[in-house]
Amino acid sequence: MALTANQKATLPPRVAFAFLGDRAYLGRMPTRETVEAFVAQVLSNDHVGAIRDWYHEDAWMQENQVPLRQGGRSKLMEQEAATLARMNEVLTELVAPPIIDGNRVAIRWRFTFTPKQGQGFAMEEVAWQTWRGDKIATETFFYDPKQRGG
Repeated sequence: MALTANQKATLPPRVAFAFLGDRAYLGRMPTRETVEAFVAQVLSNDHVGAIRDWYHEDAWMQENQVPLRQGGRSKLMEQEAATLARMNEVLTELVAPPIIDGNRVAIRWRFTFTPKQGQGFAMEEVAWQTWRGDKIATETFFYDPKQRGG
C-alpha cells in the first residue's frame, strides 16, 4: 500500500509509515526519551532484559543479511542468554548517539567480549531498528565479521 504525497502530508506528527514483511503498518514513532531509555538498559549490560522490555512479542533480528532469527521475543531472549552464558564479561559502549528518523533508529555500538574459552575480541556494529510505537519490531545488525575472527 503506497501513500500519496497528500496522504503523507496529512499524517499526524507522531505517526510513521513502514513496511514490515508484506504488510503495511501505520503506527506511532518512538520518542527520543524512549530510545534513550532502551540504550541505557543495554549500556547497563542487561541485554536479555532489554529484549524483554523493548521488543515486540513477534520481533525478529538479523545479522549481516544471514537468515532471520525468528521465533519472537522469547526466542530472542533465549539466544541472547545462551550467548552471554559463553562469556565471562561483555562491555557495552555507545559509540555515537542514536539516529532517529520516524520509526527507524540506527545505533552504533561497540561490544568487548571476554569468552570463558578462547581469545577476547571487540566489535563495532550498527543496529538498524524498526520500531512500532514504543517497542522494536525488527533489528538488523551490520558489522565486519572479521572482528569476530571469522
